[in-house]
Amino acid sequence: MAKIPVFILSGFLGSGKTTLLLRLLEECSRRQIKPAVLMNELGSTDTDGAIISNERNEQIIEKLLDGCICCNKKSEVVESMEKLVLQKPDVIFIELTGVANPEEVVDSFTEPQFIERLYLERVITILDAENVLEYNSIFEADRHLVETVRRQTEVADWLVINKIDLADSARKAKIKKMLKKQNDEAEIYFTSYSAVNIEPLFDKIKNRSSNDAIKVKVNIKRMKQEQDQTKAPHKRSFSRIQTFSLPISKPVREKDVEKFFKKCKANILRAKGYLAVDGKKETYLMQHVVKRTNWEPTNDAEQHYLVIIGIDIDKEDLTKQWNKITKCQATLVN
Repeated sequence: MAKIPVFILSGFLGSGKTTLLLRLLEECSRRQIKPAVLMNELGSTDTDGAIISNERNEQIIEKLLDGCICCNKKSEVVESMEKLVLQKPDVIFIELTGVANPEEVVDSFTEPQFIERLYLERVITILDAENVLEYNSIFEADRHLVETVRRQTEVADWLVINKIDLADSARKAKIKKMLKKQNDEAEIYFTSYSAVNIEPLFDKIKNRSSNDAIKVKVNIKRMKQEQDQTKAPHKRSFSRIQTFSLPISKPVREKDVEKFFKKCKANILRAKGYLAVDGKKETYLMQHVVKRTNWEPTNDAEQHYLVIIGIDIDKEDLTKQWNKITKCQATLVN
């Protein structure tokens, strides 16, 4: 069964995410691609969702209101994604609220029911050219928000600088310099009204469904990824945020798992797994975020595995480190 590609639309409030989403949905209609949408808004009023429903009333839409999808609404994401997956779409678009961190949302894809059904294709972050240089000073009273907005830029695969008609050439140069400093891997596009060229994104979706090789211009750093894409077009992602699974061949020791996270911390954003623990009868749900690893007994797991979420990671090297530290002969699974 081919996995469904997921696109995350990120960016602060008012940057133009919904306008871009409408363009993506229009292109889906033109190409006869079946999309599904998960929309998140901080308020209890469904403003953006209403816009999408009015403009594209045939779309499959799930809405999470009155909270951030990666905070107090996180528990509802899985249920919403399950509903979308049941509709068997060709692609899923997730429009995040302006204060959501994309890498935290990817965590929901690691639930057992999604591992073989979904993969992250790209994170697209839209920025407001008129205000982006002042974000730090605007939000200086809330350091968490400053960090969130910065992470939206750092983890993006595409950076769309919108409302460029409101910025002169000097401001444009400053914006580009700042973004290159924060993320020198992303493709950067300057535009107005979110009118970026989206056709390459859909060429990939179409090629995946027809099992054709993907032909797209890439830079040298992505050449190897492009070669792998041709070999296994339905399994590879162009996102810098990656997930992969390590099947567990035998019970593990907690201290070995935590040693692995400590050694590989530079590349791992978070991890989750259902693990058999040496010397204990129960299966444990293990969750790792930054420096903290939590273990909780559970009866929910039908199989044992560990899912890694990382950015610009070397999967083969991490697999070797895992095997070396835990003495498990794990097999890499895309």
